[in-house]
Amino acid sequence: MTGIIYPAAIMGGLGVIFGVLLAFASQKFAVEVDERQTKIREVLPGANCGGCGFPGCDGFAEAVVAGKAKPNGCAAGGAPVAAKIASVLGVTAEVEDPKVAFIKCKGTPDKTTKNCVYDGVADCREAAVVPGKGPTACAFGCMGLGTCVRVCQFGAMSVRDGLAVVDAEKCVGCGACAEQCPRGVIALVPKSSQVHVTCNSPLKGPEVRKVCSAGCIGCTLCVKTCPQQAISMQGGLAVIDYAKCVNCGLCAEKCPAKNIEKR
Repeated sequence: MTGIIYPAAIMGGLGVIFGVLLAFASQKFAVEVDERQTKIREVLPGANCGGCGFPGCDGFAEAVVAGKAKPNGCAAGGAPVAAKIASVLGVTAEVEDPKVAFIKCKGTPDKTTKNCVYDGVADCREAAVVPGKGPTACAFGCMGLGTCVRVCQFGAMSVRDGLAVVDAEKCVGCGACAEQCPRGVIALVPKSSQVHVTCNSPLKGPEVRKVCSAGCIGCTLCVKTCPQQAISMQGGLAVIDYAKCVNCGLCAEKCPAKNIEKR
């Protein structure tokens, strides 16, 4: 009997000793958390989407208190959350135009050519690293395999007719879809902007047209037409400077390939 009692008593005693030591250590080496960090964390939506550039809402709250992030850095919370955070800090939140995801491609299956039959994992990131580079011949277009849909925590993404589609009313501009898109087809644009280029290929017009009838031909008419000088060419692709664009839509009217649209 003693062979059972003594070991049990010893183990119980050791448990008590270690428990006391752990309790002492937790108090001795405890890191004090700024109460503002706790208050900021309470007003955050808890999406942990990473749109702020920090590891989750806890990381963002810590960064704000440390001065490494702005109060309006929470894309999911928007202006209401920014105002609450600013109130906790005793500052005024800057008002910025909210962002929304935009798909820089309208190459539906009927407008694009294929250079292979892709029968792999239905994931854009996986398809981008295998021979053939996915289901489309254009190396810059949307593959439509739905990676963006799966990473969006707000139900703002879907795939229709082989292309990713954004529901602007649900999109919070967190950027998770853009970050995971291996071809850079998804961009974050100002929500107030109405004029967009619907192509992502920087190649010259003839090369683009070999693989997609909906691509930018690089004619530069939009550049010459824009009264605000808000459009420039990056390779063979027209690019809009949203800081200069006034949504007049003249470029969309002049675009012969209908690659610029005004919504």
